[in-house]
Amino acid sequence: MEVPLRFGAELRRLRQDAGMTLQELADAMSYSKGHLCKIERGDKTPAMDFVQRCDAFFAADGKLRRTVESDAVTAEGRPTMARRQVIATGVGSLLAVALPEGAREERADATALPPDALFHDQLHQMRRLGQSTAPSVLLPVLQAQAVTVTTLASQAAGSTRSGLLIAASRFAEYIGWIAQEAGDEADALKWTAQAVELARAGGDGHLADYALVRRALVTFYNGQASETIALAQQAQKGSVPPRIRGLAAQREAQGHALAGDERACGKALERARTLLAAGAEPTGAPVLGTTQLADPVSMVTGWCLYDLGRPKEAAAVLGRECRRIAPHALTTRMRYGLRSALAEAASGEIERSCETARELLAFAKIIPSATVRADVRRLDREWSRFRGHPTVRALRPSLVNVLDPS
Repeated sequence: MEVPLRFGAELRRLRQDAGMTLQELADAMSYSKGHLCKIERGDKTPAMDFVQRCDAFFAADGKLRRTVESDAVTAEGRPTMARRQVIATGVGSLLAVALPEGAREERADATALPPDALFHDQLHQMRRLGQSTAPSVLLPVLQAQAVTVTTLASQAAGSTRSGLLIAASRFAEYIGWIAQEAGDEADALKWTAQAVELARAGGDGHLADYALVRRALVTFYNGQASETIALAQQAQKGSVPPRIRGLAAQREAQGHALAGDERACGKALERARTLLAAGAEPTGAPVLGTTQLADPVSMVTGWCLYDLGRPKEAAAVLGRECRRIAPHALTTRMRYGLRSALAEAASGEIERSCETARELLAFAKIIPSATVRADVRRLDREWSRFRGHPTVRALRPSLVNVLDPS
């Protein structure tokens, strides 16, 4: 009970210093008076969404979140030794794949090998397919293709070999993301490490920097603000290409938002916009990061506003940017659309939240995603405050179907 007691006492102090009654705070936060009373007494553990909202409401600069985190650190909330080991060591190298008998003799006939540009185009098509296909269906196809490209690279020489290795690295990097979407965090980290090894073998040392950005995404979804910031800042050091630094700056901003540091979050977002405006990577390899958003920095800004406890502003930004997502990009529409519905519910706009989520929940059932499910769980918590609302009751079965696919 130590954590709820400490948080409740601090919340009561801030409320009283602001001259507010419990009912006034409940109205402002779209919570019931009874719920807030239990939190202030220490009878109920506050959800982190609520903590962030209170931080923003009282302009506490993340103090309430730090109160919860400093007292609630458990082994479960830290990266396990197994996870740290995966991050450090990766997996067995695809470069060691066994070649068929006589394959070495084929090396001289490099012109018979498909050019790496062909595989770049194929990866682009696979990424597009990934917008409307379940991760479990896509994973074996991608893994087989990564082995194929790596085998062809090991039979080639010179620039052909380097190009094919870089193409294989991009397949491995995308496999890492799809593995995370499938809910296998360890496999996601392994494939990301594999991508770094392949890229280095092909002469591209910068994918290691992007791997830090991918690892920061894992810590971000685990709610680890300081780890996310540290990894993202590390990815911005040295002569890293502008796009990778821009993507890292976006992730850093999200880490600062989790920590409740609005000023640092804003600075990171400004840096991200400047760097991403510099353009894509000059290598000719497939573009790293999402290609489905018209304005990634604005979308991340909306996400950060929610984590900073400012749901009304977040809903406005996310809603605007979601309308700019292409119709075919179903997983992207789900991810950001459900975050928009979450922000709308948090700001008390329950009808709009339900309308936003209605179609997306149907897609989430057909195209399962672990990262999307995380926001569906948060939406479930938000909607639980309005469980008597007829629209919420009508959508409840769809939400349960996503959370419990069995």
